[in-house]
Amino acid sequence: MLKEFFAHSILPAAALGVFTVTATMAYAQSRNCGPRESVVDRLAEGYGETRQSIGLGANNQVVEQFANPETGSWTITVTMPNGMTCLVASGQSFERLAELLPAAGHDA
Repeated sequence: MLKEFFAHSILPAAALGVFTVTATMAYAQSRNCGPRESVVDRLAEGYGETRQSIGLGANNQVVEQFANPETGSWTITVTMPNGMTCLVASGQSFERLAELLPAAGHDA
């Protein structure tokens, strides 16, 4: 009886885990993704972009902005905990701002 319980509860859970990993990998493959070092090298060599900012997103994903202040090109990447980095957005007219935002709870 216990063996049947595990067969009915663990196998579907394991199948769901495999499906989730497969879906995540398929999503990553369809989104211009690769090992972080390769992506960062490509941004540096191909576009002269260097990291300008970094933050921690949902599910421990690292969000980074790369840019080339001379040409204005910029790219936003997301690196997943498994080391896969995906290009999320890119564009032109990058500009570094020197203005400070008001402290939380204070009007500008």
